[in-house]
Amino acid sequence: MNFQLLLRRRGIVDHAVLKAMDEVPREDFVEPITRDDAYADVALPIACGQTISQPFVVAYMTEQLQLRRYHRVLEIGTGSGYQAAVLSHLAAEVVTVERYRTLADRARLRLRRLARDNVEVLTADGFDLPDELGLFDRVMVTAAMEEVPESLKERLTKDGVLLAPVGPDGGVQVLMRIRRRAPDSAADSASQGFATEELLEVRFVPALKGIARQL
Repeated sequence: MNFQLLLRRRGIVDHAVLKAMDEVPREDFVEPITRDDAYADVALPIACGQTISQPFVVAYMTEQLQLRRYHRVLEIGTGSGYQAAVLSHLAAEVVTVERYRTLADRARLRLRRLARDNVEVLTADGFDLPDELGLFDRVMVTAAMEEVPESLKERLTKDGVLLAPVGPDGGVQVLMRIRRRAPDSAADSASQGFATEELLEVRFVPALKGIARQL
């Protein structure tokens, strides 16, 4: 089946997202042994015990971010680099963080070969990000968290959006969309908060704290 048709049948309607999915060669981001299944709508194993999400989930999460060309995006959990590559076609800048150095190094090489110059790959702890990274218009977490840390929500600009799978390790999580509300007026900063919406049941590998000592 045509890749775009598969995604359309699953409910993806954003033309920019469909175009980005079509332009990123997914076969470059999977392991050689699974290359024949690169465009199947399934998650596939990659190094360090991690996975590359199924195409529908990648497209759905990207669509739900409601990206604009001027947005600065943070991704927690680089993995193969595939999601970051898709995001790079839709945003001005993508900073993606990976705790496994092997995955970060491989993703950086893949993205460089594809000339995705607006992506920066960092080996870092997604739960303890450097202050100098600043704020982001959009944040995407691609690993399961039992709860979203306040420190990560605080990375959002006003009216920024965060997506994260929230739930137990090894079980079903719920994809949550959290939007940072702007104050009603400059004098009403107390009205600023976070609006949370449940989107979809998903399954992701767990988000772990710290930088991996090996791999």
